[in-house]
Amino acid sequence: MNTPTTSPNAAERAPGGPLDRYFRVSERGSTLGTEIRGGLATFFAMAYIVVLNPLIIGTAEDVDGRTLGIPEVAAVTALVAAISCLLMGVVSRYPFAIAAGMGLNAVIAYGLAPLMPWADVFLLVIIEGVLLLILVLTGFRTAVFAAIPPGLKTAIAVGVGLFLALIGLANAGFVQQGEGTPVQLGDGGLHGWPILVFVVGLLVSIALYARKVKGALLIGIVASTVLAIIVEAVFGGTEEGLGWSLTVPSVPTGIGDLVALPDLGLVGLFTDGGFNLVERWSSIGVATILMLVFTLLLADFFDTMGTMVGVANQAGLTDEDGNLANAREVLVADSLGTVLGGVGSASVNTVYAESAAGVGEGARTGIAPIVTGALFLVSAFFTPLVNLVPFEAATPVLVLVAFMMMTQVVSIDFKDPAIGLGSFMAIIMMPFTYSIANGIGFGLITYAFVSLVTGKARQVHPLLWLVAAVFLIHFAEAPITALFS
Repeated sequence: MNTPTTSPNAAERAPGGPLDRYFRVSERGSTLGTEIRGGLATFFAMAYIVVLNPLIIGTAEDVDGRTLGIPEVAAVTALVAAISCLLMGVVSRYPFAIAAGMGLNAVIAYGLAPLMPWADVFLLVIIEGVLLLILVLTGFRTAVFAAIPPGLKTAIAVGVGLFLALIGLANAGFVQQGEGTPVQLGDGGLHGWPILVFVVGLLVSIALYARKVKGALLIGIVASTVLAIIVEAVFGGTEEGLGWSLTVPSVPTGIGDLVALPDLGLVGLFTDGGFNLVERWSSIGVATILMLVFTLLLADFFDTMGTMVGVANQAGLTDEDGNLANAREVLVADSLGTVLGGVGSASVNTVYAESAAGVGEGARTGIAPIVTGALFLVSAFFTPLVNLVPFEAATPVLVLVAFMMMTQVVSIDFKDPAIGLGSFMAIIMMPFTYSIANGIGFGLITYAFVSLVTGKARQVHPLLWLVAAVFLIHFAEAPITALFS
């Protein structure tokens, strides 16, 4: 009788106990070592958010002129990402990592904060997370999908990308207000060492990305920061008007500049001084509040769905129809991550496309995001490092992220007048009005209007007509008020 032989790989992938069975490690053709490597790869691909999110959320002023602070936001960004990744891994058992979402943090910093105190901002984030959870649990997501055409969903992502690019270029001083022109190149030219750091950082980041270097965004930030520190140390005292826009880079002088207990004072900020939403809603306008919550809800929901399907397809975890089994668990974990982001004052959390880095290493289960979460927890103790990073060293990554979001534009059907014009308005209005919400509003109104005048009104979902009407009332608020005053 022949005794069957077992290859080392087969033996390694044999079910090894409750952990293996729960996460289906062997069933999905993976191993514990592969999952750990995948979790490491994902972390290094998305760790830049611990630096970049604070530069967006931590420096933006709310309606009272209050800022949250860069190291404080870095600490809660890392903490919330750690908990959310752990939750995603355990609940969904898929290799999806989750953290503060790029684009979504721009909505919060530049859309919500100028209208209300930070306490109310993060309460709205919690409300959005709860609404998203209700949509998932009730199955209402199908209605939301039906309401917004795929082309417009893509246009929103592209528009947010252009908005982020403008923010990055402006914060770096590469684009400034001109004399007689809304914007111009630098101060009329590219002058000053900080501009050089930005340009070099952008070229380095582009080169790393083009060469498919893992962790390209994080490496780009680190390389640019090192260059900035060297420039400041050697040349120092930059000319007036040509200095660093925010943080002046400096050589670390002690262990306290590198490692410290994380400052978690922002956790629970939403309870600071109580809520003022009723009064705020009356002064800001219910239409504006609904529009901004809808903006968060729409961006968060569809960003998660798109990323989830894309990464799952890469991992071979979808069926022949492109569906992911038990996707509901992924969306539940994502919704809870948003609620945690509000509680922790860290912005909306969403599934990261960088999870594909771990999948590329062979990760197929929830163990990978658990490993990623553990590393985020460790990174919370190194948040003093963000004080060394000037805007000019970090914003090149914003421009590169904008490019990644811009690449989706090819999937928009511009030959369809309603989709094409609606998408065009959504894309251009976000950077040109410096408002993501405005872009979405003009895009949806245009889509509905063009559908109406071309005799295709029936293709517009009733929910979309309602949303378009809300936006229209909002944009016409001033003349309507003047008419009845």
